[in-house]
Parts: sequence; structure tokens; C-alpha cells
Amino acid sequence: MKSSNQGYPRLGQNREWKKVLESFWKKEISEPVFLSKMKELRIENVRKQKEAGIDLVPVGDFTFYDAMLDMAWMFNLIPERHRTENPSSIDCYFSMARGSKRATACAMTKWFDTNYHYLVPEWEGSEPKLNFNKPLEHYLEAKEWTDGKPVIIGPYTFIRLSKGYESLEKAAEKLLPLYAQLLQQLEEHGAQIVQVDEPAFVYEETSEDFPIIQTMYSDLDGKVSSLKICIQTYFESPEAYQQLMTLPVSGWGLDFTRGNTIDIMEKHRFPSDKILAAGMIDGRNIWRAKGTESLKLMEFLQNKIKPCELWIQPSCSLIHVPETLEGEVSLPAGLYNNLSFAKEKLEECVLLAGSSDLEAKNKILEWDHAYQDLTNYRKSENLSDQVQSFKRKQPFSEREEIQRKAFQLPLLPLTTIGSFPQTKEVRKQRKRFRDGLLSKQEYDVFVKRETKRWIGIQEEAGLDVLVHGEFERNDMVEYFGENLDGFAFTKHGWVQSYGSRGVKPPIIFGDIGWRGPITSGLALYSQSLSDKPVKGMLTGPVTILNWSFPRDDQSSEVLASFIAAALRKEVLELEKAGISMIQIDEPAFREGLPLKKSKQAAYTEWAVNAFRATHWDVRADTQIHTHMCYSDFSEMIDAISDMDADVLSIETSRGGGEMISTFKEFSYDKMIGLGVYDIHSPRIPSAAEMEKVIEQCLVVLPAGRFWINPDCGLKTRSEEEAIQSLRNMAEAAFRVRENLSISIV
Repeated sequence: MKSSNQGYPRLGQNREWKKVLESFWKKEISEPVFLSKMKELRIENVRKQKEAGIDLVPVGDFTFYDAMLDMAWMFNLIPERHRTENPSSIDCYFSMARGSKRATACAMTKWFDTNYHYLVPEWEGSEPKLNFNKPLEHYLEAKEWTDGKPVIIGPYTFIRLSKGYESLEKAAEKLLPLYAQLLQQLEEHGAQIVQVDEPAFVYEETSEDFPIIQTMYSDLDGKVSSLKICIQTYFESPEAYQQLMTLPVSGWGLDFTRGNTIDIMEKHRFPSDKILAAGMIDGRNIWRAKGTESLKLMEFLQNKIKPCELWIQPSCSLIHVPETLEGEVSLPAGLYNNLSFAKEKLEECVLLAGSSDLEAKNKILEWDHAYQDLTNYRKSENLSDQVQSFKRKQPFSEREEIQRKAFQLPLLPLTTIGSFPQTKEVRKQRKRFRDGLLSKQEYDVFVKRETKRWIGIQEEAGLDVLVHGEFERNDMVEYFGENLDGFAFTKHGWVQSYGSRGVKPPIIFGDIGWRGPITSGLALYSQSLSDKPVKGMLTGPVTILNWSFPRDDQSSEVLASFIAAALRKEVLELEKAGISMIQIDEPAFREGLPLKKSKQAAYTEWAVNAFRATHWDVRADTQIHTHMCYSDFSEMIDAISDMDADVLSIETSRGGGEMISTFKEFSYDKMIGLGVYDIHSPRIPSAAEMEKVIEQCLVVLPAGRFWINPDCGLKTRSEEEAIQSLRNMAEAAFRVRENLSISIV
């Protein structure tokens, strides 16, 4: 047996990668210094894995921004708007990732059902060719420390997650020679194994596409002689298992933590001439593996499945968990001893791979002893605190009329999603408060000062519905977790969300409960500053769940219900305080949708139910808003409508108009705002540009129910970028309103 890994966190325990990246963007370091520092971090990651005892260390998984973007850059799939004289230049790469003054960034969306975002490759106007061989470069530089295992995204997944290609078959014809060239160069330089990631094999479409998949891998197999191609799937059990196992490859990596992989293997076995890379350690959650269960699975694989070679590894890349538990001294001991981050998961893999040794086996069995320490935090077994009915008393048609009379908003109301720039000063004062250098009273004065300033900025820009800016919040999930029972927080538990953006997911480890008012005080203060409505801002139950590391002893449905019951009390507290618009954000609602279509209906049913449980008993004149971002919602329009929010805001601009097209085919029966500009790019869009987006939206949506807003919160933007963009957005709205009034006359 060997120990293996699929990918290692690049962000770093102290976000070293992020700091280098952002220093380069700010022109604080030169390109040579940037490349040198990134190489140091890359080699350090290889060294850490080798020192942990991993036999098969991945190389090529490290990236400057995103692995899908790396593949597109390498294969010359560079949109015309981003092309430079040197397509291999860093400027070209980051233009695709972040946009530039002359070009919008490539679309960004969720990586399967995770909170990681990838850049969507574009095929239009590009002729694929191999600009350079990144996996080879990383393989050669790691040679001093290890004979690494190059990692690439496979042709089927890469094409399926791209856009603008004519057909799967024709795209494969163009890409396969490049994949063959890449693999041949690896083989020529001594690589023995290559990990080819094909997570799209878990989708049902795999069966229909299998003839093309078979052609792909038969072609690649014929282009190499000694290089072992090992296909890696994750996040679910593979579809078309029997067909896939006939592919001419040397091995398979399968996820044993999600899906029904064990049942499939019991029924259909596993080819005895192939390597099995068993994803036994959960790469997406932070709980220590169960020792007894792990040893039973090992016994099953060795004695019943009997692959030609067995590798023990995490279920997926470890980019979805923090790097290490080291330094997390403030966590309760009973919790700490049950946790396992990336470094600790590698140690688990090494122990399991050596479990034939009695000492190693005894250490594995010790993992279960600490589990008893969690029982003190886990006493609730039912939903006694959960309300039983989740339907608002009045239908939307009645609420809409009541709310129109109550708010008297203009046509195409202008608003924002919630957060405003978290400047250096905001972060500095929050840190001083957390470090005890600032009293609660002093910190509250600072937050109120920033809130008042931004209420003024919004009014000056001409917005109709305001927000307080969320200056008191470090993170939209962490903030609520800190104020609810049952959550724990790490000091260095950073996980990459997209680009240089890191999040610190809370850990749900105990019983969830509402302690008392969380947001109503600041919401009431904010409303006192303006005659215009100021929205109360909450994070929804499904997003809190999906952006946290959940308990491993309760279902997602049960956990979401407990969170919803707590948030309902907060919603009613806001209403009681006189807040007439309440936004319950659900940006991660789509993210939790199961990858298998057969499982999706059950998810949407409980997720919709959890959201409705937060607001079902508010008054008809209390307007409920929700916000969603970066996902394909076309198959979920009905479920979103069933959430029964009065106003939905949703990301539009970075998808290239695809979301707008959705509403040509599907009608939405409530008020809606499609984001008119991309907040994830530093580029400031012009008023004319946003005016065009608004006009496109109004072709498919009625003006009487349409709102105007950015794609998402403005937390990550500079003040200059945020203010100018909002002014341009308002100017665009005023022009469209004027044109509409003229056309009506």
C-alpha cells in the first residue's frame, strides 16, 4: 500500500499565498519577485507533503489563481479581449481572471457543489495549442524532493465546464493532440504516473457521452507507453461505472466518503489489473476519521476488491480544508481532539497505508476514543423548537400591493446587496477590538461612524433602498455563528473561495440556538439616519450550513432546520424594532444541490422549507429580500420562487448574459434584481455599459417588478471603485427611467 494526495492547500496557514498575490496586483513587488516567491511557496508545499510521509506527492496542483484558468491559459483558450503580444504573459493570465480597463473578466462559477469558484474557459475565437507545459515545469522543479505525481484536469471535465465550443466531439478533436503532447513530454522527462482529474464523470450525462470518452482515453493511451494514467473522480460516486472501468487506463481514484461507491463495487467489483486510489479520508470536512470504520473499509478493499495496487488518500484535493490545526489553541479540548485539517489528514493517510503494522493500527483505533468528548455539546435530538407551518398568510400578489403602497418606491428601485469596502482602517479597528486594545464602546462608535458615512454616500448617489454596510462583520457566516450557540471558530482556518479571497468557515459542533438580538440595534440606528428604507441584513440558514463545516452526526436537513429556527427569532426581532425590509442572503443555496439529479428534489424541498421557516410569520408589509450568486439557476427557478421572498437579487454580469437568457424560457413571478455589474473585478463599468445591461434585462422582465443592484456585496472593492461604480449605476438607472417614461407618454 502507498499513501497518496490529490492536492494541497495553496492559501497557507497565514495566507502567505494571498499576500504575495495581492502585493503583485498592487505593484508592490515586481514580476520576477512574484514568480520567485510563488516558487518558494510551491516547493514548500511539496516539502511538507514529503515530510508527512506521503509516497505520491501531487505536483502541478499549485496555481496563481485557478486550475481551470491554468489549463485554458496553457491551451491558448484566451478570449480576444484579453489577448496580448505574449499569450503566456502573466498580464494576459490575470486579465482573464480579474478583468482589465478594456476587458471584462472571464465568467466565474462554483466548482461542482463546493464553495470554491473556477474561471470558465471560453472557446470563441481561439485556436487551441500548447503554449507551455505547466505540469512538466512543476514536476521538474520538485525533482530534488520527490518524484512527483503530475496533476491535470482531464479532457472531458475541462470541455464540459467550458463554454462556447461547438460540440463535445469537435472540442475533443482539437484538445486531444495537446493532451497527448503534454503527456508525452512528461513521459520523456521521467514521470511515471499522472493524475487526470475527471470529476464530471459523476454526472448522469457520462453514460450518454461514453463513446466520446472512450475515444478520448483510447487515443491518449496510444500516445504513451510507460506513463501510468490514473483517472481521479470525487464529490460523488462515478456514473456509468461498468463502462468507465473498461477504459484503457492504469488506475482509478474514487471517493468513498460521498455517494454509494462501496455498494457499486460490491455489485460490479473492480478490475484486478488496475490501481485503486481509495479516497477514504474526507477532504471536504474537518473531522478526524473514524478508526474502526476506516480499518473495516481497508479490510473490504484488500480482501474483497483486491486491486493490483492500493493507494490511501483523501477523497479530493485538500484545498477545501484549512492547512493545519497547529496554532488553534483556543478551541475547546473536546473539539480540538476530534479535528483534522490538511496536514493531519495526510498523517491519517500515512497511518492507514501502514496499518498492517500493529503500532499503526492501535493509533488508528485511538481516533475513536476522543469522539466521546463531543457528547457534552450534543444533546438535542429533535426539532421541538422548530415551527410547524412555513407559509406566509398572504400570497405574493396581495403582499406586493400592500408593499407598493407602504414604500412608494420609484420605478426600477436602486439598492445594493449589503456590504461596503472593508478598508485597512476597518480591519485595523476590528483587530484592535479583538485584541482587547479597543473597548466595546469605542468600537461601536467607530462602526456607527462608518455606517453613518456610507448612509450619506448612498443617499448622495441616489439609491432608493439603503444598507448599513456590515462594518461590524468580518464574514457573513462567521458573524452569525459567533452570536449563535453551537459554533466554534479557528484562528488560522483559512480556505480559498476564489482567487485571493479566503474564508474561515465556522465549525458546527454542538446544539444550535439563538442567544438574543444580534442585528437589531445597529439596524435601528442605521434606519434613524435616513427617511429611506434601510434593509436589515441576515445570512440565511442554507448558506450558514453550506459555508460551515457541519456536524458529522446529523443530516444537513436537520442542521438547517435548527439554524432556521434560530434565525426566525432574529427576523421577528428586526420586525419588532421597526425594520420594514429584511434581506436573508442565500448565496450558497444552489451550491448544496446534489450532483446526482435523482437526489436534487429532496434537497430543494428541505432547503426551501428551511428558508421559509425564517420568515413565514412576518407581516405582509414587511418586505423579505434574498440574494444569490454565481450559479446556474435555470433548473431551480421554481424552487427559488417557492422560497417566497418578495425580492430576489441575483448575479448576472459575469455570466455573459446567460442568466438573462434563463428568463426568456422561465418566468419569475416576484420582484427581481439582476446584478448589472461585476463586483469581483477592480474594473469600474461605465454608466452606458450598465444601461445596456438594464435594457437587456427589461426585454425579459417587467419593469414594474425589476430592481437595479450590483452582482454582490462590495466588501472586497476599494472605496473609490465602490463609490464610482454606484454613481455610474444610478446614472444608468436614471437614463432608463427617463426613456421608459418617454416611451409610456
